[in-house]
Amino acid sequence: MNSDNLYIQKELSWLAFNERVLQEAADKSNPLIERVRFLGIYSNNLDEFYKVQFANLKKEVLIKQEQGNASNVKNILRQVHLKVAQIELKFDMLYNELLLEMARNQIFLINERQLTSIQEDWIKKFYKQNLKRYITPILLDSHTDLIQILKDDHSYLAVEIINNAEIQYALLELPTEKVSRFVLLPSDTASKNQSIIFLDNILRYCLPDIFKIFFDATEFNAYSIKINRDAEYELNSELDSLLELMSQGLKQRLTAQPVRFIYQKNMPNALIELLLAKLKLTESDATLGGRYPNFKDLIEFPNIGFRSLLDKVLPNLTYKRFKQFRNAFDAIKDRDILLYYPYYSFSHVLEIMRQASFDPNVTHIRINIYRVAKDSRFVQAAIHAANNGKKVTVVVELQARFDEEINIRWAKKLIGSGVKVIYSQPRLKIHAKLFLIERKEQDKIVRYAHIGSGNFNERTAKIYTDFSLLTADPLVTDEVKNVFNFIENPFKPVTFNCLLVSPQNTRTKLIALIQREIDHVKAGKPAGIYLKLNAITDKQLIDKLYEASSAGVKIRMIVRGMCGLIPQVANLSENIMVTSIVDRFLEHARVYIFENNGHKDTYISSADWMPRNIDNRVEVGVKILDPKLQKIIHDIFVIQVNDNVKARIIDKDLQNNYIQRGNKKKVRAQIAIYDYLNQLENQ
Repeated sequence: MNSDNLYIQKELSWLAFNERVLQEAADKSNPLIERVRFLGIYSNNLDEFYKVQFANLKKEVLIKQEQGNASNVKNILRQVHLKVAQIELKFDMLYNELLLEMARNQIFLINERQLTSIQEDWIKKFYKQNLKRYITPILLDSHTDLIQILKDDHSYLAVEIINNAEIQYALLELPTEKVSRFVLLPSDTASKNQSIIFLDNILRYCLPDIFKIFFDATEFNAYSIKINRDAEYELNSELDSLLELMSQGLKQRLTAQPVRFIYQKNMPNALIELLLAKLKLTESDATLGGRYPNFKDLIEFPNIGFRSLLDKVLPNLTYKRFKQFRNAFDAIKDRDILLYYPYYSFSHVLEIMRQASFDPNVTHIRINIYRVAKDSRFVQAAIHAANNGKKVTVVVELQARFDEEINIRWAKKLIGSGVKVIYSQPRLKIHAKLFLIERKEQDKIVRYAHIGSGNFNERTAKIYTDFSLLTADPLVTDEVKNVFNFIENPFKPVTFNCLLVSPQNTRTKLIALIQREIDHVKAGKPAGIYLKLNAITDKQLIDKLYEASSAGVKIRMIVRGMCGLIPQVANLSENIMVTSIVDRFLEHARVYIFENNGHKDTYISSADWMPRNIDNRVEVGVKILDPKLQKIIHDIFVIQVNDNVKARIIDKDLQNNYIQRGNKKKVRAQIAIYDYLNQLENQ
């Protein structure tokens, strides 16, 4: 097999993942409003794809052109354009299908041409009372610098102001950060129909009111546009502090070169050419869109119909062992605790931090934060702990993409509260999910640690599946302390046994663990590898899995997103099967299980199998030592492997075919896992 054909191109694999998201919008077994919201998730994902993966691909084209060998990258770029166009056609068909389905449920999305006289009067008042204060047109003339002005990911209306033969142009920004994109209109009291209008269409209707104070016009036309900018930025190391570095980097992102321009397909050529020229883009950078090129707001689409139009609520489970002890530390010290979100409530971790903030025995709290909620109770607990005289050290990752601004604000607030704040090195993100609490117990220090796969974020913990291990085992907690020491002193030698720590030992340990399975299968011993990942693109690790498969090791993988490995290829990966689960919760947990001659080694981790996670970030995985917790993870993995409702097969052609159920019992993993954990708590 040609070496170029050993891996699936990561950008195409990513688009295949987003197509699985779109499949959820198409799945008629999902409630209607959830299907609409999946359209928003798909749209938001696609924006991020262009800002990151696509932007990097374009830069790679420029580099390869300088080197004279850009043909392969250009071919990938063409495939990306073709694939996006194909998926967008599916999106448009689905959107229209869902509009009809909403109408059957007496929910109508209407535009400015479909208003009743009552609704017209209501909209005029709504504009004056709620919108007018936020609307300031941007006039397009020779001095207008759109690269500086246009915001990434925001929606705009490009307006033609026509006065007989004279045409002037302006832009209107939709103030969706101030006013909901979806406005519920009054309806005839005799009707049960409910009408929603996009904010875009309210502005379209009000164009005369917006411009008449200065412009004489016989006609107004408005067309939707938006841009995506390159999300990367360069840091100037001559600045004095990392906070200044990051602030400068964010400003660079705000004015970074656009990588994608989306415009309404019936926009006049003269206006298209004007906008492209001002954005310094070519036609190849432009994408045809519909009347609403920005659909990401559909994530927040309101339910104004029946409760049945939403997913059935799954109440958070309570980890009952916490109730059996005086405080959280006694519970953790008694036995390791494993939480799995969003099935268990994130409030357990918040309560641990709350207790630590005023526990007289707690002396030192160490935390690292990557993505936290805007009003994070977790970080507030750290501030309260400092106010109570405890030593608090917080590692703030200022390079968490799209969360940098929030983290800068938290860093400043933490410093102002007397918390010791540490930042990562400019090119070494800290992606680990750790905290370490030191308590003085009977004249000695006892440590309590958290190692997880997800962020300390109350919001995402409601929709992301993630594991959290809470332990007082010195074998683990001493090594967690060494991770924090390594972050503060990255050049000081350190070793780990229970932990997989990137960039220190993760790669070598994973390769050794795979090799052990190869050795076992060759010796006739039980061997197997079971992986749950968000992404796998690291070619060295993929090659090692190919080697294991060729030796006869059975490998079962669940990969939510990018999968560069090609399964089920004769003489290469015939022993590897990969599926992907996309459902109501975002699968985010990383689990590595190695058969080890019948004595399974089980890890949870913050790291995917990508070069950045293995070599260029601080990531932490932990070996699960408690047999009871090992069994829970194994049982959950088996449930996911048996999913025959939401699982798709990953293959070389990226077809996203669903697992065929046949005569087997229906297994929807996320619901089955909830039932499994609920049963555990009620034993």
